[in-house]
Amino acid sequence: MRLLSTLISLAGIGYGAYWANLNYPELRVKALEYVNSGSFHTLEARFTAQQIMDINKRVLLKDERHHFLEPTVKFSPYLLMEVKYTHRELGTGEGIILWDLLDGEMVLNTNLWEKTHGFSDCITAGLEKNEFKIINALAEKGGILDRESLLRILQIENDLLGNWLNNCRRKKLVVQQGNQYRLHLQRPRLAIRPETIIDDRLVTKSYKSTERLPKRFSHSQIRRIAEAAFGQDFAIRHTLDVYLPIYCITIENPDGSVHTSYWNAINGHQLSFTSILD
Repeated sequence: MRLLSTLISLAGIGYGAYWANLNYPELRVKALEYVNSGSFHTLEARFTAQQIMDINKRVLLKDERHHFLEPTVKFSPYLLMEVKYTHRELGTGEGIILWDLLDGEMVLNTNLWEKTHGFSDCITAGLEKNEFKIINALAEKGGILDRESLLRILQIENDLLGNWLNNCRRKKLVVQQGNQYRLHLQRPRLAIRPETIIDDRLVTKSYKSTERLPKRFSHSQIRRIAEAAFGQDFAIRHTLDVYLPIYCITIENPDGSVHTSYWNAINGHQLSFTSILD
């Protein structure tokens, strides 16, 4: 009986591990990170916190009554994807995509840290592949098209277009104005090449004495939206969790209150509070 009980328990554990791996592959990746290495990958910082404080001292410190406290560092989560895709002019392309797991947007280049705008809304809305064809068509034509133009571009039946449009409108991603449809996004940036211009090295950090910010978006969500956005020829070869070092620079005010700002350690620019924390 004891042997039978043990076998049943092992079978249950094995099935549970199989189910978790099938439905939540990011859990397996995270577990392997902890078990195998004891460290994580991060982009190498170009600036120190002290350099950023020196460069921006006049802006950060209003007068001599304000002073810096000891800066700290946090690590913001990204997904690095090795991909291949087709390009109308270049044919097959291969490259790297860096995707922010906090705000749900893709990094276009790591020098200016420019990003897309609109993917986060699409992920949150649960946009499907066919519905993204509407988004892509609008994005490539300046964000607005009439129904006839959409039919010509997508080459689908009128009823099917109506279904896709209704879904996009219901998900608050497209609005109708007469016979025209436009993206319901402020300054959308979605019609982009699926590749991040990245000139930075990866280094490793120990888990000890580091604060990594929790992810808001999962690997599966990012993979799903990327595959929907970049078409049937887009393929993800490999993925890797990567972190961006962020400096938390805190200033003590004359009344004893403090103000903390957040700075990208790669390009030395300030980040918005809402892009770091809820």
